This record gives sequence, C-alpha cells and structure tokens, in this order.
Amino acid sequence: MHQQIQAGGSTPKVTVRIDAALKKKCPRTALGCVTATVEAGASAAGLLEELKKRDSEIQKLPFPRGVLESPPVVATRAAYKALGKDPARYRGSAEALLRRVVAGKGLPEINAVVDAINLVSVESRLPVGLYDLSHVVGEIVFRAGLAGETYKGIGKFDLNLEGLPVFSDTAGPHGSPTSDSERTMVAAETKQVLAIIVSFGGPEKLDLWTQRLAVLLQQYAAGTEILTNIVI
Repeated sequence: MHQQIQAGGSTPKVTVRIDAALKKKCPRTALGCVTATVEAGASAAGLLEELKKRDSEIQKLPFPRGVLESPPVVATRAAYKALGKDPARYRGSAEALLRRVVAGKGLPEINAVVDAINLVSVESRLPVGLYDLSHVVGEIVFRAGLAGETYKGIGKFDLNLEGLPVFSDTAGPHGSPTSDSERTMVAAETKQVLAIIVSFGGPEKLDLWTQRLAVLLQQYAAGTEILTNIVI
C-alpha cells in the first residue's frame, strides 16, 4: 500500500510506499509518517530536560542493557538479517542511541527537530528517519539497497547500502534505519520535514508514536501543518 502525505502550504505531496520484495522478506514492516512545517533551531530547555530524563530512566533500571533486547530492537535486527545485512555491524539507529545511553555517553544535542525524533526513537525503541522535503525528489520507496549503492551518511563515511533497508526517491537512496544521508539531512534552514518511524514488528503502536512526535514538534520546533499517516 502506498500513502500520499502532504505537509501543507506550498509543500508538494509526497508518496511513500513499501517495496513488495522487502515486504515479502519482512512481512510485518510498517511506517509511521509525520510531515510538518518546523523551525530547526536550538533545542529549548524543556526538550533537553526530556532527553536527560529518558537517559536517567534507563540508567536507573536494574539491568540497563536489557533495553537492547526489547522487542522492537530484536525485530529490527531480524529484518536486517532477513535482508542479508549483519545486524551486529549495521545497527538500527534506535539501538545505536540506546547503546550510547547504556554506555553513559548520553543522547546527542543537535537541533529541536533532530532531538525530538531521537527522543521518540529512544522511547519507542524504533528507528526514525528524518528528511528535509526540499531535497526529496519524487516518490519515496522503502526497499532493500542494491549492489553498488552508497551514500555519504551524516557525519560518517560512505555507507554500503547493499542489503540494507533504505528510503529511495527518484534521485536514489537517501536514508535508512541505520543512518540517513547528507543529501536530505535537516539543517538550521530546513522548513518542511518528513519523519518516518520504522517498525519491522507491525503497525500496532505507530499511531501512538506519530502522535507523540507531532506533539513534540508542535511544542519545541514551532511545528504547524502537521499530518500523520501509517503505511503498511
């Protein structure tokens, strides 16, 4: 099923769909999409406090590393394996954030929009992709990366995309549950965004998490014209 979503205003409509071949290998795959007009400035004290609170809650658990075996994290690993990618080498972004917390490194502070999606990622244990809609070209398809496909990850080297679940538009791959690309990254000048919450374990809680993200964007990133959709 494909889903047409729109951020409103002058933003063009964006179509997001899940490739049939990926769905065959990972049949429970579902995407929670949030579009919004935002201000990607520095995070307010309230948002930074929420990040610190989630960090502290995990640190205070009797066995903090147990979060790394939560069902959404395990489902993401299983999907990577099904697509032919080693989940020990290529981790979902939620697992990477949780590992930072467990190691006592805390959560990164980037900007209000990125920090909001990281907060939802830690709370939900699900990877969240974030894209500047002004740099997205045409339809977005969630599929397995092909041999020879790469892109420059945000703050990273070129990522080998073969077998990795990726978001690809007309111009090629631009995001994945592991690391998004520099091409569509959100920066201070970004005005319209698309966030995609990736669940390989089914759509059941995606409404909860898309609504949570919508509230955070409205509260901390001056979010307006916010729309949410679930793609299955």
